[in-house]
Amino acid sequence: MIALGWLLFYRTSSPGEISAEARAAARAAGCDDLEQPVIADPSRTHLAPGETYDYPDPPAAAGPHDPSPLPPDPHVYPQPVPEARAVHNLEHAYVIVYYLPTAQGGPSADVIRRLTDLANAEKRVIMAPYPTLTAERGLALLAWNTRWFCPASVTPDRAVAIARGFIDAFRGTSVAPEAPRGLLGPLLQP
Repeated sequence: MIALGWLLFYRTSSPGEISAEARAAARAAGCDDLEQPVIADPSRTHLAPGETYDYPDPPAAAGPHDPSPLPPDPHVYPQPVPEARAVHNLEHAYVIVYYLPTAQGGPSADVIRRLTDLANAEKRVIMAPYPTLTAERGLALLAWNTRWFCPASVTPDRAVAIARGFIDAFRGTSVAPEAPRGLLGPLLQP
């Protein structure tokens, strides 16, 4: 009985496999290969509150970060978020969906709407614009030290399939150093 309790509250699940549907959609969309790990030994150092950090390979999927993560709500931000705070969310096993704004050559408004619906329906998922992405890498999916880029030309159905596969594989898992613990962890923590 004690072992079962330990599994329910202290075991962190390993990252899963990205679904065949998501991988097929990514190939068809022309997405880059999944980058994992992005950094050989990512720092988990906390910066001073409000301090910024110049990440060498943005958008940052790991590294020094603000001591305060972004709040779990809202899930979707209409403006860019402080990157050092978002990296803290990644350390806590969130998934972040960044996109180049449509007006700057990013994914279509329909893609953004469909991904917004997905992000709003999920726990531990944050979505925000990231204006320095390019049309070739107009959509970025991030988990701790894990990144997947897709071109802005991705279709709505493919974007949702790719994002769903990434979220299911990495959210709340041990890919992040401060992932929620146990099988109930994702239910117990925002």
